[in-house]
Amino acid sequence: MQKKEFALIKKYLKKSSNVFIMGHKDIDLDAFGAAIGMYCYASYHKKEAYVILDDKKVETGVKKALEAYEEKINIIKSKEIDNLIDNRSLLFIVDVNKEQLLQNPNCLSKFNNVIVIDHHDTAKDSINYENALLFIDNSSSSTCEIITKMLKNDNYLINSEIATTILAGIVLDTNNFVIKTDADTYYAAYYLGKCGADSRKVQYLLKQDIKEYIEMQKVITEVKVIKKIAISKGLQTRKYRREDLAKIADTILLFNNIEASFVVGKIDKGIGISARSMGNINVGKIMEEFGGGGDNHEAAARISDRSLNEMVSEITKIAKKL
Repeated sequence: MQKKEFALIKKYLKKSSNVFIMGHKDIDLDAFGAAIGMYCYASYHKKEAYVILDDKKVETGVKKALEAYEEKINIIKSKEIDNLIDNRSLLFIVDVNKEQLLQNPNCLSKFNNVIVIDHHDTAKDSINYENALLFIDNSSSSTCEIITKMLKNDNYLINSEIATTILAGIVLDTNNFVIKTDADTYYAAYYLGKCGADSRKVQYLLKQDIKEYIEMQKVITEVKVIKKIAISKGLQTRKYRREDLAKIADTILLFNNIEASFVVGKIDKGIGISARSMGNINVGKIMEEFGGGGDNHEAAARISDRSLNEMVSEITKIAKKL
């Protein structure tokens, strides 16, 4: 994203009466960090801001971060917005551009002004709302990197706690600066460090539960490799969280001679697939075939009408054709 795009975002922000920020379902640290960054940016411009969060359960890192912000920022449920919005309210959507993946898709039509800020590729099912402006920068490692650039563009030095949360989102989406990382990514991290981001606290947010890690290892031991593409299947007897599948896919990608990883497992509503790539295989396009999406480096999908074994078979067929 360029300065002119940041200027347009600021123009809409200044015209707004108040600001709402929403990420995707099963919120992760990139979406949460981006939401916190936008919240601070709106507050900096003297706008009352609210983060919409409907998830009943959140992953461990977000849960830890939430504990630090519960009494410092306005976090509300989507059902609460009706008494707060007016014709000039502005909705920021961060780290997602597909309507069905929003915390609450029904919120979209309630706003006359919507801005989407995301780093994932658009697709045929991306938000196509007449009042929505899409700012998509798929060259950025994460939405947190985009938000950092916007803060830097305004020379706005955030406090160390906010900087740490945003840095955690970058570290998460780059798999510790392994994938989709360039000079801009490092510069964003430098700027956050200048604001006081604490790398030790970032690692605290990203720490895993040892029991969960042991369960992850069980899935990794089931991995099969086809043409440098790793495919692993979760246990038939267990339901996983989407972030668990993502962490396993991230870990598998770190091994020698692996260009892409696909992890398939049962989740609350069907079958989940998490995909990662070093960039030479567009996993986002592959996940679009199953109603999901993403980009060259990370993607996911949720399927409700096929079994675990059927999905592993489908991914295996695709891998053999690549």
